Amino acid sequence: MSDLSSPAPKPTTSPPKAKTPRAKRPRDSVKTKAEILVAGRAEFAERGFEGARVDAIATLAGANKRLLYHYYGNKEELYRAVLLDAYQEIRRGERALSLDQFGPVEAMDRLVRFTFRHFLANPWFPRLLNTENIENARFLKTMSDIQALHSPLVGQITTIVDRGAEIGVFRRDVDPVQLYISIAALGFFYVSNMATLSVIFARDLSGIDMVQEREAQAVQMVLDYLRTKPA
Repeated sequence: MSDLSSPAPKPTTSPPKAKTPRAKRPRDSVKTKAEILVAGRAEFAERGFEGARVDAIATLAGANKRLLYHYYGNKEELYRAVLLDAYQEIRRGERALSLDQFGPVEAMDRLVRFTFRHFLANPWFPRLLNTENIENARFLKTMSDIQALHSPLVGQITTIVDRGAEIGVFRRDVDPVQLYISIAALGFFYVSNMATLSVIFARDLSGIDMVQEREAQAVQMVLDYLRTKPA
């Protein structure tokens, strides 16, 4: 029989464990740099080079301002990086088309549609290019790798035209640079002037029917030019 007058034994408790400090997540520099570039696109396209603010870009990217300067140095270098990335993106898209596997007519059709849709899907791109034209291409002139970046595109267009000429569906006297300028203009002008043209002609040029009609016309204009025999 237990002695009820004796005090009950106290329960034993383990001493509290020291809190383990939470390990800091390693910084994903590639992801952060990409987010800064995307934020830079938006800010430079919206406000131009002079009006853009690094603070706004850092905030939009969710990045520390000092980190932004660590990666890109200064506003000018960040703008160059944004501009180069924009050109690299469209060139990557063109390469991904793998146009060599298609006949010359279909290859040109696909290139025109891709270019039109790229401008349409990325309205910041025409605005960014307008910004650089306002600057008289002063930053682009300092980027030594721009020429090499565009050379494969010229070669690709030359190959398509040559293949078309060999089977008698395209004319031979085609300057690939002039042709690409025409292809780009058919999409660039439509997207960059969509707001004003919609008001002037009392039509919603952003409507799907108008966009599809414009894309089809762009393709037809390019193909008709290539099929027209020189005088």
